[in-house]
Amino acid sequence: MTGPVWDLVTLGEVLLRLAVRAPDRFENARTLDVQFGGAEANVAAAAARLGLKTALITAVPANPWGERIRRELAGHGVDCSYVRTKPGERLGLYYLEYGAAPRPTRVLYDRRDSAFTRLSQEEVDWTAIRAARVVHLTGITPALGLTSRILAERILAEAPALSFDVNYRAALWSPSEARTFAMAVLPRARYVFVGLEEARSVFDLEEAPEEALKALAVYAPRATVSLLMGAAGSVTFDGQRMVRPRTSYPVEVVDPVGAGDAFVAGFLWAALRGRDIQVTVDTAAAVAALKCSVWGDIATISPGDVDDVLTGRAGIRR
Repeated sequence: MTGPVWDLVTLGEVLLRLAVRAPDRFENARTLDVQFGGAEANVAAAAARLGLKTALITAVPANPWGERIRRELAGHGVDCSYVRTKPGERLGLYYLEYGAAPRPTRVLYDRRDSAFTRLSQEEVDWTAIRAARVVHLTGITPALGLTSRILAERILAEAPALSFDVNYRAALWSPSEARTFAMAVLPRARYVFVGLEEARSVFDLEEAPEEALKALAVYAPRATVSLLMGAAGSVTFDGQRMVRPRTSYPVEVVDPVGAGDAFVAGFLWAALRGRDIQVTVDTAAAVAALKCSVWGDIATISPGDVDDVLTGRAGIRR
């Protein structure tokens, strides 16, 4: 092998997403919308749609749901050669109820003992990890159990370059556990993504965003670190400059789920093409905004869509 085979490889669980269409609630829903999602798969799919060569490592059950996941992700351009199908296993799922202010959006998980959580390191072809320009990992994977944590820890040793999204899930582990794992990752990471609330709950950083970023950069001296702040945008520190998107994009929010993953995908797409930090941040913000305008976990967008946002072209296209 003479060089990287993939621009981006991700490893993580793919979930069946069953969503209640707003404004219904769990208690009165009669139908559920079927989608698939998962932080790592969302990043791989969006990045593939934008033009990166991506692959996903995961495990799915050997049944029609597993087959559909492979087909749909391959349809987005993701290489699914390393997706293991496991007979007799189940697919993790989550239920989604969209809120309307002041009612929050709610998520219920049913993922215990899924096919992915039973994926051992002996079943993973680690040549895919070694053959990537960047490997993307989130804090969800090590929180799923000991077997998945072993996979995540091995990635730290195998990946030539690492992208890490803290992606803290309170239902899976405690802030102190998440912090312990993150502290093992941060010194090795090239790109780090963390939400503002995660910075506070996991790292006890109550400072202003710029000061919180500087504190995180001490733990991740080789990384470009991005702090995601929802409607307030983002701020990124590359060790020298604090960079915010130059434009705040107006968004008609159709579905905000997956916006953080879309930001990561857009960021890596721009960074791996050699764009400077300002263009990279602008691109990531545009991809996140576009994701909010479409239904489902995955940003079903194209490079042309991103270019339209970045250049200010809007309205009806004929």
